[in-house]
Amino acid sequence: MTVPARVSLVTLGVVDVARSTAFYEALGWSKSAASTPAITFFHTGGPILALFGHTDLADDATVAADGDGFRGVTCSINVDSPDAVTSAHDEWVRAGGASVRLPCPAAFEGGYIAYVADPDGHLWEFAHNPHFPIDARGHVTLPDNPD
Repeated sequence: MTVPARVSLVTLGVVDVARSTAFYEALGWSKSAASTPAITFFHTGGPILALFGHTDLADDATVAADGDGFRGVTCSINVDSPDAVTSAHDEWVRAGGASVRLPCPAAFEGGYIAYVADPDGHLWEFAHNPHFPIDARGHVTLPDNPD
């Protein structure tokens, strides 16, 4: 069996599911009717975003729940322009996120980025990459995109 090259769902372990749900709803994200008090699912332009209790998620994966700091993962939202990076950053901060890196030029030529942490410290990058255009469906197009 070959595992398909796709991401179907991203689950963030959060301290308070209701608080985190309110944060993402304040951004205008649409919560699925499949959500329960224990887990919230959000529709996105790509994978589903799920919010699940931190300890419950660790238990589900059978790993220790302790530990903090940089998790080695960021979620990214690519946008159409540097101005859109700044707008996204500012909107997330107004909704209760913490600015981690103010909008600025990226390391790659022509790029522009910013980082915001959600209420549980999950890092979200907002990026404009002129080398990875966004198609009509809102999906990032890589130079060797098979679609």
